[in-house]
Amino acid sequence: MPATGIKSVRSALVYGVSILFLVVNGLLISAGIYWFLLVPIALLIIWLGLFHMDYLLLLVTFMAPLSVNVPDISFGVGMNLPTEPIMFGVLILFLVRLVSNQRMPREIMRHPVTIAICANLLWIFITTLTSEMPVVSLKFLVSRLWFVVGFYFLGVMIFRNGHRARIFLWLYILATLFVIAFAWSQHIKFQFNEQAAHWVMNPFYNDHTAYGAALAMFFPFLVANAFRKHLPFDRRMLMVGLLLVYTAAIVLSYTRATWVSLGVILMLYVLLLLRVRFQYLLGLVGIVITMFFVFQDQIMIRMEANRQDSSEKLSEHVQSMYNISTDASNLERINRWKSAFRMFSERPFVGWGPGTYAFQYAPFQRSAELTIISTNAGDKGNAHSEYIGPLAESGVFGVISFILIILAGIHTFTRIYFRRSSSVSRNFATVIFLGWISYLIHGFLNNFLDTDKASIPFWGFLAILVAIDLYDKQGVKEQLPEVKRSDS
Repeated sequence: MPATGIKSVRSALVYGVSILFLVVNGLLISAGIYWFLLVPIALLIIWLGLFHMDYLLLLVTFMAPLSVNVPDISFGVGMNLPTEPIMFGVLILFLVRLVSNQRMPREIMRHPVTIAICANLLWIFITTLTSEMPVVSLKFLVSRLWFVVGFYFLGVMIFRNGHRARIFLWLYILATLFVIAFAWSQHIKFQFNEQAAHWVMNPFYNDHTAYGAALAMFFPFLVANAFRKHLPFDRRMLMVGLLLVYTAAIVLSYTRATWVSLGVILMLYVLLLLRVRFQYLLGLVGIVITMFFVFQDQIMIRMEANRQDSSEKLSEHVQSMYNISTDASNLERINRWKSAFRMFSERPFVGWGPGTYAFQYAPFQRSAELTIISTNAGDKGNAHSEYIGPLAESGVFGVISFILIILAGIHTFTRIYFRRSSSVSRNFATVIFLGWISYLIHGFLNNFLDTDKASIPFWGFLAILVAIDLYDKQGVKEQLPEVKRSDS
């Protein structure tokens, strides 16, 4: 058939399908059925998944801050829409490709971070089999898989191109600006008071602590871009403006854990500038923990004497961080942690099952430890810790396997920072690492890795570090502020 004939057939097919869609859709709308409007979007997503997986994952990144949680879509299963159904599809495509012998690159599978992640996933699978609530644990395992597959395994391959790594960061940042604008439009009606700060970001974030944690993860990258050298004046002002917006959003979130995490990563950055190696930092952390246990009685007496509750005044709100006498939020965390330790003591090796804490902890509460915000319904968060939660849900090996991921990530960064000659890659890795560490600090007081808003940057940042470690020859071409390092 001549070329002109083929073009005519294609044109006729396109017009025919378009007219058919309009007719069918019109009939369905007249009957009160609207879901057919989503068919073109679904077809686009399927096409991206089959032929442009990198674009699809970047699209999901932009959607993540704007996604909305639906607690029960059917059969008692909740999801973040539209991101998690897409991620489930990505997981299926990934498994199909593995079955068809499209294997992951050997260097990725042999990387220490990958080995640690696989060990963690294996233990989650084992404890899913022994779970008190197998269906809940299976959902937890599958959701962990689709985030790890999409933004770690596929992420490492996508982020070997440094330009795409930066696009990933900017997409999340720009989408979050919409959330900030929405939150402020609600917050201003209440004169930006502290109580309203807990919910003004709904429905995009169900809690101000999750919102603050996400803001903090991208803060080091924004700081680095605001102080980049040789930027045109207009771009520099734009970067400074973005940094000021994020700074104001963090302050107005009234999230104490976020403030603590930013303080810690600032001190860590100073230590990096002073060329202090991580083995010394780990030793310092060990000394601090030891001193806490040695002087725990004196520390507890001082903390119990603090009766400053949450406040709109910044100084008083900071002081309320260590109020364990009257601050309901702090007391409830302690209640959840003690319940988790009691659960762990009863099942120390396999725990109660991944994702089951919220449904199982109620009998382990003590009446003397209950607060005005305590509940037995399991509807107000989990264990409020990324470290204590796995201890109750997956036993001692659950938390050890998670800590191994952290240690492997730290090892990867130190290898980039102290052994790579490329200052550009080293500086880019530094801001990514500081953002990642901010979440790990935040994780002592909260846990959000079961949500798309925290999991996507968490596993994505880790993938960027691994990609820099493995593919440093390609480099990251955009210059960030110079960070000095040891020549050793």
